[in-house]
Amino acid sequence: MSRREHLKVLDALDAAKTQAYHFMAIIITGMGFFTDSYDLFSITIVTNLLGQIYYTKSGSTLPIGVAYSVYGVALCGTFAGQLFFGCLGDKLGRKKAYGVTLILMVVCSLASGLSFGKKPKGVIATLCFFRFWLGFGIGGDYPLSATIMSEYANKRTRGAFIAVVFSMQGFGILAAGIVSLVVSSIFNDNADAVAPDLPPQCDYIWRIILMFGAIPAAMTYYWRMQMPETARYTALVAKNARQASLDMSRVLQEEFESEQEAVERVTQQQYGLFSMKFVRRHGRHLFGCSICWLLLDIGYYSQVLFQKIIFRKFHWPGVSETMRGSHEVYKVAKAQTFLAFCGLIQGYWFAVAFIDDLGRFVIQLMGFFLMSSFMFALAIPYDHWSKSNMHSFLAMYSLTFFFANFGPNTTTFIIPAEIFPARLRSTCYGIAAASGKIGAMIGTFGFLYLTEGHSGSSSSDKGLRNALLILSGINAFGVVFTFLVPDAKGKSLEESEGDEEGEDNRGVTN
Repeated sequence: MSRREHLKVLDALDAAKTQAYHFMAIIITGMGFFTDSYDLFSITIVTNLLGQIYYTKSGSTLPIGVAYSVYGVALCGTFAGQLFFGCLGDKLGRKKAYGVTLILMVVCSLASGLSFGKKPKGVIATLCFFRFWLGFGIGGDYPLSATIMSEYANKRTRGAFIAVVFSMQGFGILAAGIVSLVVSSIFNDNADAVAPDLPPQCDYIWRIILMFGAIPAAMTYYWRMQMPETARYTALVAKNARQASLDMSRVLQEEFESEQEAVERVTQQQYGLFSMKFVRRHGRHLFGCSICWLLLDIGYYSQVLFQKIIFRKFHWPGVSETMRGSHEVYKVAKAQTFLAFCGLIQGYWFAVAFIDDLGRFVIQLMGFFLMSSFMFALAIPYDHWSKSNMHSFLAMYSLTFFFANFGPNTTTFIIPAEIFPARLRSTCYGIAAASGKIGAMIGTFGFLYLTEGHSGSSSSDKGLRNALLILSGINAFGVVFTFLVPDAKGKSLEESEGDEEGEDNRGVTN
């Protein structure tokens, strides 16, 4: 007999109608991800200001090595956190590890804004230290949020529920832009935009923007701690049928009997991450998820980084290389907010609307293909766009973000939470997500050098064009590797993980 014929509590979760606890789970896990994206992307708005305040002798910009550190240190922390908390989520439980990540995010967001030092190097070093640990907490939130949501959801709308959680990334980016607009307006230095000296209040701007990230995370801490452990972890990993029944009776408001004997039977033949059985059943899938996420993040994070270059290049909206202080923060934040409204948010919600109808495979394949096509179309006639068709260039550039989010940026977040065994789900998710952060680091360090490591307008144009060409090729590889990834549309987690007796890794009976 298959696993699901024995564990009625899992059948009830799979068949449950959308109700209050689903929305509570979405809010709790989604707010964590809102904080994640706010903290990771708000730094791009204030980095030029950091250079203007602390590196006036270096041309008022961050030296390339310092820029690498400021951008990349949080990604390094995120990489480590995804691996560590992914493993911890399977060893100790999703809930126990979840509270630690939130505390790290709150404390380190506040500490980032309080970075101190007698010299500029001291301030930047302190900032990098706290942002590493901020990234460590953010990294833990990835596997835990996605796994918790997948294990609470019903199978009919599971993709949409996880996609809603992930869509909070877009709102976090939007919030970073809005908060930056408000703060830079409040601390407007009332000085000429090209003034050589910045007033002291400019130092408050970046600090407040970074510290604001602690607020949404702190607001959900109580509810996060009140959330019961998922039944799939309690029953299939901890093997405590009684506790799983009690927890789900409270969540679903329905009585369940303890099924300890059934739990013992269905958990008898388990295998580890490094076993040949795992390699046969899931090795190809783990590799596919990891490489697709890596390729996606090379493009996605590099795009976020050099969007400021595009804003300055096309003076949109009003951004120029001569702007300084609160004026530049305001203009860059305005541009990022506009881009979030026009390209980011819609893409996320298209994914929410269609993920359970079209399926993960179709959306990911389509997204990679169209991103590659738009990047190629921007790069080849680059001179045509840059000289006389600014608005068309920006429109197509926005579409790359739209199809990233209505595409692999969302699906790479969803798929690893659905296709691996419960006892390895968080660990495998952490591995796939950490692979993505390797891609993010490649995108950050490689494309920061490619687009900003050259001086002069013509070399900058050449660097941007080369970046677009390379990204087009990377996204094309994403199309190829998508064929290694299964689609869990409409299946229970037990069916899609392929661990039921007599079934393969697609849930098909042998």
